[in-house]
Amino acid sequence: MAAGSLAAQDALSTDDAEREALRQFLESNIAESESFDDRFDAEVWLVDMSARLARYVPDPDSRLQLLRQIHAAATRSSLAPELVLSVIEVESHFDRFAVSRVGAQGLMQVMPFWKDEIGRPDDNLTDNLTNLDYGCRILQFYLQRENGNLPRALAAYNGSSGRRVYSDKVELVWRQHWRTGYLDWSD
Repeated sequence: MAAGSLAAQDALSTDDAEREALRQFLESNIAESESFDDRFDAEVWLVDMSARLARYVPDPDSRLQLLRQIHAAATRSSLAPELVLSVIEVESHFDRFAVSRVGAQGLMQVMPFWKDEIGRPDDNLTDNLTNLDYGCRILQFYLQRENGNLPRALAAYNGSSGRRVYSDKVELVWRQHWRTGYLDWSD
């Protein structure tokens, strides 16, 4: 009985050690998340989204780093981070090296002509920070141009203005995988 009790104590202390390691890991990553209003919001969002993103990005360090980058770029562009996650899933399935048949690159599948448009021809669209900044700002532009109409802004982002196929696909992914609050999908 004493041996069984000792084994249970060892298992408990291992669980406690793992829990503490996870807490410290999250704490250090959350502290680096500048786009959140407070630490609690950061912890809740990062833990929730990390679990959802695990199927695409198995490494916890890489996953949390990417989530912080997505949250920051989305916040700077006044976009819901969950919308950006949905666009990325549809566009590249979180493959930063993805290249479409028409030449769009990176997580958010940004067309290379945008680099020349803004006078930065040497930018690397497979760099996550660069790609997220471009993609989020481009989507922000279209959302403003379309007076907040999300389906039309997404269609413009995708180059399929006047059609709902792309925005419907992003909405479905958002509803199935990333939804945490309200987004207006009405046309």
